Amino acid sequence: MKIITYLSFAILIWTCQSKAQSPDPIPEHTTFSLYSQILNETRVINVWTPEEYKVSNEDFPVLYMPDGGVQEDFPHVANTLKEIIEAKKIRPFLLVGIENTVRRRDLTPPTLVEKDKEVAPVVGASAKFRAFIESELIPKIKQEYRTTDEKGIIGESLAGLFIIETFFLQPELFDYYIAIDPSLWWNDHQLVKEAKNYLENFPPEKKTLWFAASNAKDIYRFTKKLEDVLKFSSPVNLRWTYSPEPKEQHSTIYRATKEKALIWALNPQ
Repeated sequence: MKIITYLSFAILIWTCQSKAQSPDPIPEHTTFSLYSQILNETRVINVWTPEEYKVSNEDFPVLYMPDGGVQEDFPHVANTLKEIIEAKKIRPFLLVGIENTVRRRDLTPPTLVEKDKEVAPVVGASAKFRAFIESELIPKIKQEYRTTDEKGIIGESLAGLFIIETFFLQPELFDYYIAIDPSLWWNDHQLVKEAKNYLENFPPEKKTLWFAASNAKDIYRFTKKLEDVLKFSSPVNLRWTYSPEPKEQHSTIYRATKEKALIWALNPQ
């Protein structure tokens, strides 16, 4: 257990460092600041729009992403979206990136594990972050951009944890959930332990879940358990798939799987 815990911290440290600098070309996009009364701070939001948005009066679905700063994951995800939209592999989507302020605070639920609490001065505020997205950010995007009610969310590591938590606790918030290498070990893998119970109360609307795991032992052991639960307890209105990626590391899996994740998840069947 100690080995797994230390590995978890190593992954968190690498992830934090990787978010600090992006080598990717920054695509054309708009940026605005949004003061959040819920979070009591100003958040920077980046929005990428496909060419179809610029030359039509149509409304478009939206893909939201934590870790959405221009020095974080926003550029490479936007560039991939652009490529696969132009190749007609998916329908056009807007991309809304939420830049981090206190990442480990926003993306983690509360934990009873003392070692988890050592990863940052403040953790466990994912409910507030989700409320910000639902009550402040989504209405702002609908006000400023031509959007449909169709929404998805994508993220990796702690952002993947946040996405799985949202999928279980508030599944009505999004239509498409993409969680890459989610840190399901958090709080002694409580989300996985309670997965069956969450699924028993799943809403009747159609939902999509795509999740993947690298060769990080503290991650794939719990994503595999989640797969097992879904095999026996998945509601009929949930379209889901699990993509184990044993050749990928935590540091490589986002870029290695994002294209196939987006193509599978954002093409409803």
